[in-house]
Amino acid sequence: MSVNEHKHEAPDQVACMILTVSDTRTLETDKSGQLMKDLLEDTNYRVVEHKIVQDSLTDIQQCIRYADHSNEIEVLLINGGTGITFRDTTYEAVSQMLDKELPGFGELFRYLSFDRDIGSAAMLSRAVAGVRGYTAIFSTPGSSGAVKLAMEQLIVPELAHVMREIYKDKP
Repeated sequence: MSVNEHKHEAPDQVACMILTVSDTRTLETDKSGQLMKDLLEDTNYRVVEHKIVQDSLTDIQQCIRYADHSNEIEVLLINGGTGITFRDTTYEAVSQMLDKELPGFGELFRYLSFDRDIGSAAMLSRAVAGVRGYTAIFSTPGSSGAVKLAMEQLIVPELAHVMREIYKDKP
Protein backbone atom coordinates (compact mmCIF):
# COMPACT_ATOMS: atom_id res chain seq x y z
CA MET A 1 0.00 0.00 0.00
CA SER A 2 1.12 3.56 -0.66
CA VAL A 3 1.38 6.28 1.97
CA ASN A 4 -1.71 7.92 0.50
CA GLU A 5 -3.66 4.66 0.84
CA HIS A 6 -2.50 4.38 4.46
CA LYS A 7 -3.63 7.95 5.15
CA HIS A 8 -6.98 7.19 3.52
CA GLU A 9 -7.47 4.34 6.02
CA ALA A 10 -6.45 6.52 8.98
CA PRO A 11 -9.01 7.39 11.67
CA ASP A 12 -10.99 10.63 11.35
CA GLN A 13 -10.83 11.36 15.06
CA VAL A 14 -7.88 11.14 17.43
CA ALA A 15 -8.13 11.90 21.17
CA CYS A 16 -5.21 13.92 22.49
CA MET A 17 -3.78 15.02 25.82
CA ILE A 18 -1.56 18.10 26.01
CA LEU A 19 1.10 18.21 28.70
CA THR A 20 3.12 21.35 29.30
CA VAL A 21 6.31 20.92 31.29
CA SER A 22 7.09 24.15 33.12
CA ASP A 23 8.04 25.41 36.53
CA THR A 24 6.40 28.80 35.86
CA ARG A 25 3.42 28.47 33.49
CA THR A 26 -0.22 28.12 34.44
CA LEU A 27 -3.13 27.10 32.21
CA GLU A 28 -3.86 30.82 31.79
CA THR A 29 -0.28 31.66 30.68
CA ASP A 30 0.43 28.49 28.70
CA LYS A 31 0.65 29.95 25.18
CA SER A 32 2.34 26.88 23.69
CA GLY A 33 -0.17 24.43 25.14
CA GLN A 34 -3.02 26.62 23.93
CA LEU A 35 -1.43 26.79 20.49
CA MET A 36 -1.26 22.98 20.41
CA LYS A 37 -4.91 22.82 21.42
CA ASP A 38 -5.99 25.34 18.77
CA LEU A 39 -4.07 23.61 15.98
CA LEU A 40 -5.47 20.19 16.94
CA GLU A 41 -9.05 21.43 17.18
CA ASP A 42 -8.71 23.31 13.87
CA THR A 43 -7.95 19.92 12.32
CA ASN A 44 -10.89 18.23 14.08
CA TYR A 45 -8.76 16.30 16.56
CA ARG A 46 -10.14 16.14 20.09
CA VAL A 47 -8.28 17.49 23.10
CA VAL A 48 -9.55 15.52 26.08
CA GLU A 49 -7.11 16.87 28.65
CA HIS A 50 -4.59 19.69 29.12
CA LYS A 51 -2.23 19.61 32.12
CA ILE A 52 0.85 21.38 33.38
CA VAL A 53 3.53 19.64 35.44
CA GLN A 54 6.80 20.73 36.97
CA ASP A 55 9.98 19.85 35.10
CA SER A 56 10.47 16.67 37.08
CA LEU A 57 11.31 13.29 35.59
CA THR A 58 8.97 11.57 38.05
CA ASP A 59 6.03 13.91 37.34
CA ILE A 60 6.46 13.65 33.58
CA GLN A 61 6.70 9.85 33.68
CA GLN A 62 3.60 9.69 35.89
CA CYS A 63 1.69 11.60 33.19
CA ILE A 64 3.05 9.29 30.48
CA ARG A 65 1.80 6.26 32.45
CA TYR A 66 -1.55 7.98 32.99
CA ALA A 67 -1.97 8.65 29.25
CA ASP A 68 -0.84 5.15 28.33
CA HIS A 69 -3.35 3.53 30.70
CA SER A 70 -6.25 5.82 29.78
CA ASN A 71 -8.91 4.41 27.49
CA GLU A 72 -9.67 7.95 26.36
CA ILE A 73 -6.19 9.21 25.34
CA GLU A 74 -4.54 8.06 22.12
CA VAL A 75 -1.85 10.73 21.76
CA LEU A 76 0.21 12.58 24.35
CA LEU A 77 1.66 15.87 23.13
CA ILE A 78 4.31 17.29 25.45
CA ASN A 79 5.90 20.71 25.20
CA GLY A 80 8.75 22.06 27.29
CA GLY A 81 11.75 20.71 29.15
CA THR A 82 13.66 19.51 26.08
CA GLY A 83 16.74 21.72 26.42
CA ILE A 84 20.15 20.89 27.85
CA THR A 85 20.02 22.59 31.24
CA PHE A 86 20.20 20.49 34.38
CA ARG A 87 16.47 21.10 35.01
CA ASP A 88 15.40 19.89 31.54
CA THR A 89 14.28 16.28 32.04
CA THR A 90 11.57 15.75 29.43
CA TYR A 91 13.83 13.94 26.96
CA GLU A 92 15.03 11.50 29.62
CA ALA A 93 11.50 10.98 30.96
CA VAL A 94 10.05 10.26 27.52
CA SER A 95 12.89 8.29 25.94
CA GLN A 96 13.12 5.92 28.93
CA MET A 97 9.46 4.99 28.55
CA LEU A 98 9.11 4.48 24.79
CA ASP A 99 8.56 1.02 23.36
CA LYS A 100 9.48 2.35 19.92
CA GLU A 101 11.17 5.64 19.10
CA LEU A 102 10.43 7.62 15.93
CA PRO A 103 13.93 9.06 15.37
CA GLY A 104 12.80 10.81 12.20
CA PHE A 105 10.63 13.17 14.22
CA GLY A 106 13.53 14.70 16.13
CA GLU A 107 15.76 14.66 13.06
CA LEU A 108 13.17 16.43 10.89
CA PHE A 109 12.29 18.89 13.63
CA ARG A 110 15.93 19.91 14.06
CA TYR A 111 16.42 20.13 10.29
CA LEU A 112 13.35 22.35 9.87
CA SER A 113 14.40 24.48 12.85
CA PHE A 114 17.90 24.87 11.40
CA ASP A 115 16.57 25.68 7.94
CA ARG A 116 13.82 28.12 8.94
CA ASP A 117 14.49 29.68 12.28
CA ILE A 118 17.48 29.23 14.46
CA GLY A 119 20.43 27.92 12.48
CA SER A 120 23.00 25.82 14.28
CA ALA A 121 21.29 26.31 17.66
CA ALA A 122 18.81 23.66 16.43
CA MET A 123 21.27 21.04 17.70
CA LEU A 124 20.33 22.02 21.27
CA SER A 125 16.79 20.70 20.84
CA ARG A 126 16.04 17.24 22.16
CA ALA A 127 12.63 16.82 20.54
CA VAL A 128 11.63 13.17 20.61
CA ALA A 129 8.65 11.03 19.62
CA GLY A 130 7.60 7.43 19.75
CA VAL A 131 5.08 4.89 20.93
CA ARG A 132 4.33 3.43 24.33
CA GLY A 133 1.83 0.62 24.14
CA TYR A 134 -0.85 1.99 21.81
CA THR A 135 -0.21 5.65 22.70
CA ALA A 136 1.72 8.00 20.42
CA ILE A 137 3.95 10.48 22.25
CA PHE A 138 5.40 13.65 20.76
CA SER A 139 7.70 15.91 22.75
CA THR A 140 8.62 19.39 21.51
CA PRO A 141 10.44 22.39 22.94
CA GLY A 142 8.19 24.78 24.84
CA SER A 143 8.56 27.91 22.73
CA SER A 144 5.52 28.88 20.66
CA GLY A 145 7.65 28.98 17.51
CA ALA A 146 8.89 25.44 18.06
CA VAL A 147 5.39 24.17 18.84
CA LYS A 148 3.95 25.86 15.74
CA LEU A 149 6.68 24.38 13.53
CA ALA A 150 6.35 20.85 14.95
CA MET A 151 2.57 20.86 14.90
CA GLU A 152 2.06 22.37 11.44
CA GLN A 153 4.89 20.64 9.60
CA LEU A 154 5.16 17.25 11.29
CA ILE A 155 2.55 16.25 13.86
CA VAL A 156 -0.81 17.40 12.47
CA PRO A 157 -0.14 16.17 8.90
CA GLU A 158 0.82 12.66 10.10
CA LEU A 159 -1.10 12.16 13.34
CA ALA A 160 -3.96 10.09 11.94
CA HIS A 161 -1.49 8.06 9.86
CA VAL A 162 0.62 7.39 12.96
CA MET A 163 -2.48 6.15 14.79
CA ARG A 164 -3.44 3.93 11.84
CA GLU A 165 -0.04 2.28 12.05
CA ILE A 166 -0.21 1.89 15.84
CA TYR A 167 -3.68 0.36 15.73
CA LYS A 168 -2.98 -1.89 12.73
CA ASP A 169 -1.95 -4.81 14.93
CA LYS A 170 -4.04 -4.02 18.01
CA PRO A 171 -6.05 -7.03 19.15
